[in-house]
Amino acid sequence: MTAIEVFNKFVDAINRRDVDRMCRIMTEDHLFVDSLGAEYRGRETMRQGWAVYFSMVPDYAIEVKESLTGGPLVFATGIARGTYSPDGKIRPDDAWTTPAAWRAVVEGGCIATWQVYADNEPFREKFRKHEAAKS
Repeated sequence: MTAIEVFNKFVDAINRRDVDRMCRIMTEDHLFVDSLGAEYRGRETMRQGWAVYFSMVPDYAIEVKESLTGGPLVFATGIARGTYSPDGKIRPDDAWTTPAAWRAVVEGGCIATWQVYADNEPFREKFRKHEAAKS
């Protein structure tokens, strides 16, 4: 399987919010790098991380507009979107969208590194709104 095919399988699993499938596509020592540069290592660490994220943003999805590949590397641009939903209720006012880019390193038919480049301010704005409403 080519790097872009593995990348596309991973994107599909993300868009289905299928954490088990995502984990089957990750290497055991998978590295996730978020848009602030924080690094998280390990398939099981990311199983928990994605599960928590999908509980907050249950309709999270990414849309790839363009991609480039070279050997084991895939670079892609597009948009990320979702609805911040701390109580599990999807409200249109809590939806957000942001331009995004992803860098993936594929090893042995699995994603070894998944790095996200995105402006998280649209998400943070929804988060702050909910936190202020609690006060």
